[in-house]
Amino acid sequence: MIRRFTQKMKKSNQNFKEETVKALNEKEEQPKELSIDLKQNEEVIHAIYDNSFDIVIRPFSASDGTKGLMIYIDGLCNTEEINENVLTPLMKDAELTTNNIDTIIEQHLTISEATKVHTFNELIEEVSSGHPIILFDGNATGCSLSVEQFEMRSVDEPEAEQVVRGPRDGFIEPLIVNTALLRLRIKSPRLKIKTMKIGIQSRTNVAIAYIEEVADSTLIEEAENRLKRIEVDAVLESGNIEEMIEDHPYSPFPQILNTERTDVASSYLLEGHVVILVDGSPMALVAPTTFYSLMQSAEDYYQRFLISTTIRWLRYLFLVIALTLPSLYVAALTYHHEMVPTALMISIATGREQIPFPAMVEAFLMEVIFEVLREAGLRLPKQIGPAVSIVGGLIIGEAAVTAGIVSAPMVIVVAVTGVSSFAIPRYNAGISIRMLRFPLLFLAGMLGLLGIMVGLIGIIVHLSSIRSFGVPYLAPMAPANFSDMKDVMMRVPKWAQNTRPRLTGESNKNRQSPQQKPSPERGGES
Repeated sequence: MIRRFTQKMKKSNQNFKEETVKALNEKEEQPKELSIDLKQNEEVIHAIYDNSFDIVIRPFSASDGTKGLMIYIDGLCNTEEINENVLTPLMKDAELTTNNIDTIIEQHLTISEATKVHTFNELIEEVSSGHPIILFDGNATGCSLSVEQFEMRSVDEPEAEQVVRGPRDGFIEPLIVNTALLRLRIKSPRLKIKTMKIGIQSRTNVAIAYIEEVADSTLIEEAENRLKRIEVDAVLESGNIEEMIEDHPYSPFPQILNTERTDVASSYLLEGHVVILVDGSPMALVAPTTFYSLMQSAEDYYQRFLISTTIRWLRYLFLVIALTLPSLYVAALTYHHEMVPTALMISIATGREQIPFPAMVEAFLMEVIFEVLREAGLRLPKQIGPAVSIVGGLIIGEAAVTAGIVSAPMVIVVAVTGVSSFAIPRYNAGISIRMLRFPLLFLAGMLGLLGIMVGLIGIIVHLSSIRSFGVPYLAPMAPANFSDMKDVMMRVPKWAQNTRPRLTGESNKNRQSPQQKPSPERGGES
């Protein structure tokens, strides 16, 4: 009879294990709850984490004689803190009773944060996040402990967004560090940070940050809805999120700004934008964004406004050069000789006398070679990347001119174009300009200046038609809003920026008190 009862219990445990694992694998809507039988829970956990050497399943006996189980991932937890503040109190405290998890959390565990778990789904998420789980026999509620610890790099200045004057801290990979960096910049309790998990396999934590009563409620709701619609296996970087939530996926222009700088993210929060942070990525996403935001640098707001405005004008000039200079050169040589002064035209024609290719093919070859050298310099190790790109450009350019494959003026044009593209502050915006240079080049070779004008009109029409989270991409120029143009082609002084942008900060317009202009007559008056 005892043998039959034992077999029945084993069969019951086996059925519970199989049903639970099946429910977890099939992602049933009803989460499978923990059992009061510790043995059943242990068998399910062993089945879930089968063939996983880094999963630690450690049985122990509490001081009242109750069997317990601790589950954690080796390498994600602080084992010293587990031994000192968890296992020692549970195994040696004479007054411990395991009937009530709340009592254990409040009176016996000397750690800063502990929460209850009731289902295997919650258990898996907590363990995967570096939180050990404690289970007791006779209790269907577990306890999650916040003792995570893992290696991470230090907070340092982002290499891709360096400034001469300005803060030197930037986002890193752990989400909790990034949210803390935002809190250090904006200490107001109105800064709200909501989190959700995205990714069927990765269960990546994604946070939405905004300032309450500054960001528009419809913008916050739209951002949450777009994130909730994402159903993918994994989110490994914020770029995965960016592709899923942008308005026009086929546009070459980025519709969401990404940044590693905490000061940049904070400044956009203060203007009424939302910032999306992804666990495991140092890149924060800012939405909505406009074309003019991509042409702004963090240092524009730390230098004096006259200097910043001058540099910004130069930036737009370099943008036009990077986009159109090769096309204009090809159009002038192919169709519009009268545009070039006679002496210069004779010099160019003499240099091109032995060149076997038309100007369009010559320009295309040189542009492709320049892009290859640029990409090679980025992908190679830092110690040799710049040297390879510089030396490669010099050697290939000199050899091509000597061999009569390309002309010296074409090398100069391509070099000036490449250097101009480096003046664009945002890397993804620079890539867009580099892409569009090739269609304009072909149009110039086929139709001359007419082709260039058709291409530019097409780009402007496209920019006018796209939006970022409902905000026109060319705002505040199109549609025109003169009050918001203080920070587009020019940067007005800080004391004149009294209001927030209309399309993002309409619910709370005033940014600062009026009459902030410094004046010797006013002295220390406010």
